[in-house]
Parts: sequence; C-alpha cells; structure tokens
Amino acid sequence: MRVLLFTGKGGVGKTTTAAATAYHTAKLGYKTLVISTDPAHSLSDALNTSLRPEPVEVHPNLFAQELDVYYSMKKYWQNTKHLLLALFKMQGFQNMVAEELSALPGMEEASAFLWIEKYYSEKAYEVIIIDSAPTGETLTLLSVPQVAQWWTSKAFPFQKLTVKTVGAAVRTFTGIPLDKGYEELEVLFDKLEKVQKLFANPEICSIRVVVNPEKMVINEAKRAYTYLQMYGYVVDAVIINRIIPELENAGVFSKYLENQVGYIRQIEEDFAPLPIFKVPHQGQEVFGLERLALIAETLYKEKDPLEVYQKDLPMQMEEKGSDYLLRLRIPFLDQNKAEVHHVGTQLTVQIGNQRRNFFLPQFLQYYDLKNYFQKKDQLVVQFRKKAD
Repeated sequence: MRVLLFTGKGGVGKTTTAAATAYHTAKLGYKTLVISTDPAHSLSDALNTSLRPEPVEVHPNLFAQELDVYYSMKKYWQNTKHLLLALFKMQGFQNMVAEELSALPGMEEASAFLWIEKYYSEKAYEVIIIDSAPTGETLTLLSVPQVAQWWTSKAFPFQKLTVKTVGAAVRTFTGIPLDKGYEELEVLFDKLEKVQKLFANPEICSIRVVVNPEKMVINEAKRAYTYLQMYGYVVDAVIINRIIPELENAGVFSKYLENQVGYIRQIEEDFAPLPIFKVPHQGQEVFGLERLALIAETLYKEKDPLEVYQKDLPMQMEEKGSDYLLRLRIPFLDQNKAEVHHVGTQLTVQIGNQRRNFFLPQFLQYYDLKNYFQKKDQLVVQFRKKAD
C-alpha cells in the first residue's frame, strides 16, 4: 500500500491537490481512498459530492471519507468513552460538557491513525491519500501516539495489574468499565504505534508540502519541513500551487507578480534537493472531477504520482551528551566552504554567494552555536546549552 499525505498552511490548496492526485491514481487503475483529517471538511466540496464518516465510492476505483471524531469514538473508543464520561460526571460536570470532554486531546488525529491501520491490515486499498489539516495539526497527527500515551498516563496513573484486578470489581458494582477501557487503550496504543512506523517508512508513506508563492506560507512550510524531519518523516516533494501566469498588463497584480518570481526562486533554493512541482492558478474555483483532472495533468505530467521522489532525510538531529548535533545534507557542499550563523530559531548557511536559511526547533533558541564542520556533502552543526 502507498500512503501520500498532503500538508501545508491553511488555504494553500491541500484539499484540491490531494483530491486531484486521488482521482489521477484511480484513473491509473489503483483502488484509491482519499481521506480528510481536516475538521473544516472541504473534501466534499472539492469532489462536488456529499461524503460520510465511512468511505463513499465517488468514481470507479475512487473512494472518499471525511472523518467524524464522535463517529470514530463510537466505533473504536466505546469502553474508553463510557469510562471518561463516568469519571467526568463524578467530578460534577453536566452531561453535555462531559460528552465534549470525553474526546481526548489528539483523539481526532488518533482516529485517523486507527482507520488507516484498519485499511492497511485488511489490504482494503492500494493507495491512501490524506488531505491533512493545516501544518500544526499535521504535526499533532504524526506525534499523537506519544501525546496520547502521556495524557492517559496522567489521567489514569494506575498500575496495570491494579487496573485489571480492581477494575473488574469496579465494573461489577458501579458499571464503570475501568478495566475494559484500560485494555481498549492498550490495544489502541499498539495500533497507533504500528501506523506511526508506516508513516516513517519512506517506501510506504511520502509527505508532500503544498505552498503558495507568498512569504508567510513559505516560512510555515519551512518550519513544518524541519519538524517533520526531526520526527523522522520523509518529505518527498514540494508543490507550488496557484502560480499566477505572467500578464502583459498586470495592473494591480504587477507587484505581486514581481514578488512571485523571487518567492518561487526562494522555494527552489530552500527546499533543494526536493523536486518542485508547479501548478498555475486556474482562474476559477476548482471543484468536481473534471477540473481536478486538469490539476492532476498539470501537476504530474508524465510522472507517476506514486513514485518515491525522495527517500533520505536531509536534516537530522541527534543528542550527544548535553549537546545536540544537527546534520544537514546540502548538494555540492563538498566543493564549497560553508559559513554558519545562528540567531534564535534560524540557522543561516552561506556557501559562496548563495545563502540558505533553516528554521530550527523552538528549544534551540536556548542553545548557542558551538561548532560546525563539513563531511563530504553533510554539514554538521553543534549546539550547546547557554550558560545560566
């Protein structure tokens, strides 16, 4: 099975790109599911058809699904939900509030993992395409196994044996499914970790970042790119969407078009060596299969959308004692001398007359640049914690 996850800042066209790719792979003969984890749920608008919490066939070989956290809870988390509802009600919360609170932090994202685990185990589809929520929520999605385990360990700080022995008695006398809910959580965590390994396998999963040629969009994409690599997830392509073609009489758009040229060049430099795909602005709203087909043809041309365009992690972080080492893979670095500067959460690498800026994890603003050295095409940067 092949999994493609599209992410990017809200409004850049992730849903359109994901839906167009899904329609394209379905036309190529692959049984494809496109699934939306975005609470905004615009996938049904892009496909111009109503969708449900279960997959709906919208075209031969093409199925679509919009997640509903409460539907997923009913399907996967029933005992856990009853346990949480009972605990919150015992604390004095009203029914409606307790119902809302029973949706654990990250549960919407976790439910997406559970659906994917189900489809992967059943070999239900050859291709799963994920229309992800904006980048911040995507990072939550990909880190949800650790977050969920931490949260429940705080919420239920019981020993496993105690839960199983005392929990059965509690269920008998009070009806609160303490033991069943805890067992259910254990199974869910196993499934979440299984899917996380799938996402980290570049032969199975590729993450594709969608951007527009605009400053704030590019900066958010670069931050997401950094964090995805820190988590060990491979981004294999960047898609520049809604490029406005050159106009003879641009009028009010003249400045925008001038800036657009520079931003496209910046994207190509900052995300090298990733392949860059370009999609021109369509001059109209994109919805329905006919218009999605045009997007896909422009996007992929003769390329196979299921090809793995990049397998390596160009950026990796590792601990070394109390220090951190950042390893950056930069094309043709071995032929040039690099200079490195670090300010806050930004790292600037100067190679000849070319400059590249990298966004760093937030915690590194409390670290100083200690040293850096080159090793073939790899730049190694050492950070040390600032003195108190």
